[in-house]
Formats: sequence, C-alpha cells, structure tokens
Amino acid sequence: MNCYKVLNKQVYSQGDFSIVPIRYEDRFEIMKWRNEQIYHLRQDKPLTIEDQDKYFSEVVARLFELEKPNQILFSFLKNEVCIGYGGLVHINWIDLNAEISFVIDTQSQKDNFKKYWSIYLKMIEDVAFNELNFHKIYTYAFDLRPHLYEVIEKEGYHKEAVLKNHCFFNGKFIDVVIHSKFKNVHVPTLDDNFFLREAMYNDAELLFNWANDIFVRKNALNQELIIWENHLKWLKNKIESLETKIFILTQGNKSLGQIRIDKIDDCWQIDYSIDCNYRGQGLGTKIVGFLLENIDNVKFKAIVKKDNKASYSVFVKLGFKQLPTNDPDLLFFEYQKLA
Repeated sequence: MNCYKVLNKQVYSQGDFSIVPIRYEDRFEIMKWRNEQIYHLRQDKPLTIEDQDKYFSEVVARLFELEKPNQILFSFLKNEVCIGYGGLVHINWIDLNAEISFVIDTQSQKDNFKKYWSIYLKMIEDVAFNELNFHKIYTYAFDLRPHLYEVIEKEGYHKEAVLKNHCFFNGKFIDVVIHSKFKNVHVPTLDDNFFLREAMYNDAELLFNWANDIFVRKNALNQELIIWENHLKWLKNKIESLETKIFILTQGNKSLGQIRIDKIDDCWQIDYSIDCNYRGQGLGTKIVGFLLENIDNVKFKAIVKKDNKASYSVFVKLGFKQLPTNDPDLLFFEYQKLA
C-alpha cells in the first residue's frame, strides 16, 4: 500500500468502511464511475484508459512523497472492496482549508447515496481536522443534486455561498453551491439562555433566507421558492395584522429560528423552522414549547407532512393531539392551552 508522507495515519475506518491511500488497482473502476457521472463533475469529456494511466503515473504517484501535496486522494472501501474514491483537493496550506471530493460507484449513487456520504464525511473530517489540523473544509457542487445538501447539512455543513450562473451545463448556466464546516466551532446547547423576541420588519432578509432554505421549502405545503418583493409585502402585512404573530428564537446575538402563528377560525396555526446550522439539537421542541408557555387560552393546530419526522416528534412530545384525517400526505395536530 502506498503511504502519504504528509500523514502519520494512513487508514481511517468506520465499521465495515475505510478510506486508504488511493490504490493503483482501482483506477479503471474510478474512470468508469467518473464517465458515468460526468454530469456533476468538473470533467469536460469522458476519460480514456490512456488518460487514466497517465494521470496515475504522472500526478497521483507524486502525491505520496510531497510534504504539502495539493490533493490527498483515497480509495473508499467496504469490506476491502473499492466502492468509491475521494479526498481533499485544492488544498490551501497557508489558510489550512481544502475542498472535499467524493465519487461513489454508480449503483450506490442510486441506492446508498446518503448513507455512504455520511460515513465518508466522518472519515475525511478525521483526516482534515484531527490529522492535518485544517481550519475549514468545504464542498463545491453544481446545483444538480439537492439530495446532497440534505446529507451534508445534517452532518453540520453550512451553506456558505451560491455562485450564481457560475457554470455552463447542457446549454444553460447553473449555480454552484458551497457548503463549509469549520474545526472547533461552538454550537449552542440547550443549557444556554434562550428567549423569544417579536420579529420586526428589519428581520426581512433573515426570514427570507430561512423561508427559502431547501428543507423548509421541501416540508412546506407550498414548495415554490419565495420571491423577495413578494416576501416584503407579505411580511409587512403579517407584522401589521392582529391575526398573525411572528417570533424569533435567539441566544445571545444569535438568531436560531422562527415561529409564526396565524389565526384561522377559532385556532392559531403554527409554522416554525430552525436555522440549518442549529438543527438536530432539540430547538424545534424549544421554540414550540416557548410559544405554549407564553400564550394562554388559545387552541393551536399544526399541519405536518407525513415524511417530516422531526416536526412530528416535536408535536407529539409536547402533547399535541393527532386528529383523524383522510389526507394521505398530511398529519393534523391540535393543542388546547388554558390559563
């Protein structure tokens, strides 16, 4: 097995999976996968056997001996069988950051995309943060695979930038989306102080960005992206209305999420979302719980998509009653708050 001079540890494992310095024997499988998935790669034409042999002999072979290579590549193995490859590329040794690269075999791309990405990220973070002491790693993705954002955001990556119309693809310009993760960035815990404040008109951009978050739109009853001009009109009307209340969950100077209630007949309907940087910490329960604690003599209701397990858990945990429905896609909840 080849070894990287820059790494003290060469093999990184998680259960049946491991990453090892990229193996010469895997080069043609890698070529096959890249050619099959060329649509999401920075590759302008299919690779040939000659291309791949030349790349491994002239580029990859040199990486192992360099003190500061510009990329560190691994074969991704399951039970010692190569099912993908990737690594840290475009390495900046001055600023201690690198781009994450990862390609899995085409069948796994269809069947196990989220699982394999999640496993791989944990191992490549071990390389970047623990072995190399990098400050930041990031993904650079053509805006073609929204399911990628779901898995990397779940693993704590933050959408840092969108490069509008950055690449020409299939006769049109498309965006590039960059997600980043930093080493040792403090994430608030539920032991810290929280409070709800009323939203104001100058929160328009914050609320707009939250509303257009990919997972918020996915779980919304209306999934269309929101237009800025329409959002400003909507927010002005909501703030001035006596039948809408909007609150923002804060912690110190951090804004963590929003919750809105709209009066519909004799109920107040709840809508909430959490900033993507703070999901998975129980803040959904926190923000809805705060609402229940601060408003009395009110009947609340909530409508949740059946596949939105996070919101389902929040309302069940807080004692909302699930109502019968004939709708195959939605769940209805009700909560009576008395003084």
